[in-house]
Amino acid sequence: MRGLIKAAVVFALAAGGFANFGPVNAGEDLPAGVTVVKAPAAKGGPLAEILSGWGSRSKSTQQLQQDDFENPGYLWVDKGETLWNTVDGKAGKSCATCHDDASVSMKGVGAAMPKWDAKLGRPMTLEQRVNACRTDNMEAKEWKWESDQMLSMTAYVKNQSRGMPVNVQADGPMEPWVKRGKELYYTRVGQLNMSCANCHEANYGKFIRADYLSQGQSNGFPTYRLKWQKVGSLHRRFKGCMKNIRAKPYKRGSDEFVAMEIYLAQRGKGLQVESPAVRN
Repeated sequence: MRGLIKAAVVFALAAGGFANFGPVNAGEDLPAGVTVVKAPAAKGGPLAEILSGWGSRSKSTQQLQQDDFENPGYLWVDKGETLWNTVDGKAGKSCATCHDDASVSMKGVGAAMPKWDAKLGRPMTLEQRVNACRTDNMEAKEWKWESDQMLSMTAYVKNQSRGMPVNVQADGPMEPWVKRGKELYYTRVGQLNMSCANCHEANYGKFIRADYLSQGQSNGFPTYRLKWQKVGSLHRRFKGCMKNIRAKPYKRGSDEFVAMEIYLAQRGKGLQVESPAVRN
């Protein structure tokens, strides 16, 4: 049975051919606030060129992201703005109490996450940084990773960096995390014995299960997925991919997923932040 399932996946990949990656770098056809959805690959990198997931989406899906009023992800961005200015916790503070205007203080922050925290001696994702601020500074309860509040806040903060190039640190103390993320990316797991690279590197642009495989870039997260009918985190997408290949997923916020997030950011350098992107 396992062989039949794997054979069906391979057949679906091979039969589809390559997708037309859409009107990349075509002026008015680009996502709102974004000027680059295709970039040269880094020297020595595994890809011929870097392509945003935008290019592998249907025209109707692209149109949703082209207009902020049509983009359903902006419902979460708007909620995030409200939460930014809402006092919560025993300290009687809001995010704005310390950080003031997010359009100024948060500009570029999302593009550089995950970021090394010298005090903790480890990288912190945006979700982890939000919760650290809540517990340490606001004396408020943590938000769950996939809660509406966390998704709204991360979408709002990431949106302040829209159009800025992904710029996650890869050297120094982050180097072992990049290495670990790369190792996980190429490791075959699950009943289908597949790795991330099998789909998003070896077969991107091919048709599978009524959709086109993208390069799996992370520059659009948090992303509104039509399948989810809501915004979701990158770690949710990681879990979904692992379930698809019949593997036991790591937990959201685990060291494994943090390392993978860091590696993906490095793999997609040259692309711009699109959050909240719209995907199938």
